Amino acid sequence: MYDWETRLAERDTNRVVRPFEWGLEWVPGWPLVDGHWRTTTSADAESFVHDLNRRIVSESDRFFAYETPADFRLEGNCLRFTSPVRTPYAENNLVTARWFPTRGSRAVVVLPQWNADAESHVGLCRIFNWLGISALRLSLPYHDVRKPAETERADYAVSSSIGRTIDACRQAVADVRSCLDWLEDRGYCRLGIVGTSLGSCYAFVASAHDQRLKVNVFNHASTYFADVVWTGQSTRHIRAGIEGDITLDRLRQAWLAISPASYFDKFAAHPKKSLLVYARYDLTFPPELSREIVAAFRHRNLDYRVAVLPCGHYTSGETPFKFLDAWHIARFLEGAL
Repeated sequence: MYDWETRLAERDTNRVVRPFEWGLEWVPGWPLVDGHWRTTTSADAESFVHDLNRRIVSESDRFFAYETPADFRLEGNCLRFTSPVRTPYAENNLVTARWFPTRGSRAVVVLPQWNADAESHVGLCRIFNWLGISALRLSLPYHDVRKPAETERADYAVSSSIGRTIDACRQAVADVRSCLDWLEDRGYCRLGIVGTSLGSCYAFVASAHDQRLKVNVFNHASTYFADVVWTGQSTRHIRAGIEGDITLDRLRQAWLAISPASYFDKFAAHPKKSLLVYARYDLTFPPELSREIVAAFRHRNLDYRVAVLPCGHYTSGETPFKFLDAWHIARFLEGAL
């Protein structure tokens, strides 16, 4: 299984090793900063970033606040709108979400994995339709049609730039909550979310900050964003670019604001049902990290189920494991939503 997993991971030969950056140019427009920030030297940039992360976590409702877009439009089977979080890339600022409607009041927002193409999770959305659940499949920031022309992969969603990676998460959360606004306006009142891998992280942070998400599927999950980047097979090129400039402990503090572990108390404050899926032979989200998040759910006596796949991260998208994964997810949603 490990050999199969590695072969699948190494199919992509266009991973780019980029140098470490604090990414402070992304900071001025954030809430809690609002343009009032001091120019930092390389010596005190880390202290600034760590302090800002702690402030974001303590005032996260402000950081992840957003304004509902005013330009929702359905073009064929695609919902489009301008993201509440603006970036320097026009293509990334235009949100696209494929719409799979069916009858009833149940709907889920679907967040695919890092570097997912436009067809990823479409089959899963159709399964949801068979169960009477509508699905809105969101293209993540910097992915498929939102990918800047200068990149071959979704490098800007997760990268060696600390600030840009945080900004991408903030944008994803705002886009998810905007999708919920649109669904509510169309009469959907039983709302859930399905996130895979990177999408799982975004889904957890969004659910922690939005009470409307009563049902959650976290398909591959971890507590700390930095731990996955540091230890995962898929992010070795990112670690190669940053390892000489930062340690895991320091990176964990630098990405505290986008780590699910930071928001467990907020997540637990409102009733939610969750399915946690992880893979026994995962080299990208190592199983010990997923077991940590299961332990956190158990410690807080949350309403959750666990499904363990007998495969790895990439192989969970291969036959027969993709069908097993879809069965666990669909079975849970049918009952919980």
